[in-house]
Amino acid sequence: MFFAVTSVVELFRHSRAKSIAGAAVLIFGVGSSACRQDMHNQPKYRPLRESAFFGDQESSRPFVPDTVARGDLRDDQLLYTGKVDGNDALLFPFQIDESVMKRGQERFNIYCSPCHGRTGLGDGMVVRRGYRRPPSFADDRLRQAPVGHFFDVITNGFGAMPDYAAQVRPADRWAIAAYVRALQTAAHATIDEVPAQQRPQLETQR
Repeated sequence: MFFAVTSVVELFRHSRAKSIAGAAVLIFGVGSSACRQDMHNQPKYRPLRESAFFGDQESSRPFVPDTVARGDLRDDQLLYTGKVDGNDALLFPFQIDESVMKRGQERFNIYCSPCHGRTGLGDGMVVRRGYRRPPSFADDRLRQAPVGHFFDVITNGFGAMPDYAAQVRPADRWAIAAYVRALQTAAHATIDEVPAQQRPQLETQR
């Protein structure tokens, strides 16, 4: 009797194991059929790959003539080039207020001061370590330069200075130019030109 019960239990266990294994195989089969490679193998082009579909055999398509991407119209010549009728602009494309000056100071300290120094005298940290010294903004030549000149130099570079068009957006380039003007003024200012209510602050910073 004991032997018979044991045999039934073993048979039940064996049958259950087979059922579980069968279910696992079934689930795996269904799952595998859902993981097809259609999307992976779909017809598509990667940049600069050859194409048999287009006449020029290139998968990367040229821009449609006379079209401009959204947000890239840039129809304000002064704002985006710093020039008026091909000449460096003498004026800013927007009003310069305290917020613009603070933004210009921030951007200047980030991107310009490593070479030009915090005061614009050309004694930045990388210059002290051997990099070519830029001219001082306090020089008469640069004090007399149109403000559009500084925008153009930031945009296109000049001499040993690389361009910063990719790093600094146009509005921030103008803000930097405005701050450069402030540094130029400060370099030749006297205490008499400082408003009376701000003179005590200067005394505490000495």
